[in-house]
Amino acid sequence: MRRLVYYIATTLDGFIAGPDGADPTGPDGFWPVPEDYLRHLVAEYPETLPVQARQALSVTAEGTHFDTVLEGRRTYEIGLAAGIANAYPHLRHLVFSRTLTECPDPAVELVAGDPVETVRALKRQEGKDIWLLGGGELAGSLYAEIDTLILKVGPLTIGDGIPLFSRKAAFDPRTWTLADHTALGSGAVFLTYTRADG
Repeated sequence: MRRLVYYIATTLDGFIAGPDGADPTGPDGFWPVPEDYLRHLVAEYPETLPVQARQALSVTAEGTHFDTVLEGRRTYEIGLAAGIANAYPHLRHLVFSRTLTECPDPAVELVAGDPVETVRALKRQEGKDIWLLGGGELAGSLYAEIDTLILKVGPLTIGDGIPLFSRKAAFDPRTWTLADHTALGSGAVFLTYTRADG
């Protein structure tokens, strides 16, 4: 069965974005993207690079991890504000929203229904794993469905911002097993955890 993988960049203090929710790697962002970090993404997770980065870096690799990406409306709207209606045309792309009624790119699937039921249905389908891109609110509502965490931990703290999981996540302690780790010279660490209690 396919797994739901929350593959996300986080600060040392557990934030995925600043308080305004803007792209932390964007032009006005605070997130450093050193060369070894970028090289690791290209080599190990090429399918998670947005289309403009794939084009700029001449990345054509299909990738081995994911064939589907899920994101919430606020995360999706970051791309829209930058003029990108589908940042992941190489993946099946679902956006969860109860307020968006149409999408400028017909390949992006809008889902107004229950994220949990949608993810359970996706897990029963054939294919590679499912990438939960974010944001924290969607991750909070899907907390119990996450099978794997891949945390790209940056060597920085920001004090306040959007947490890994929104307050919508129920108090539900879970145990995770460290399955893999990669430390980069620039200070970023990639940590892969699988659920130990599920």
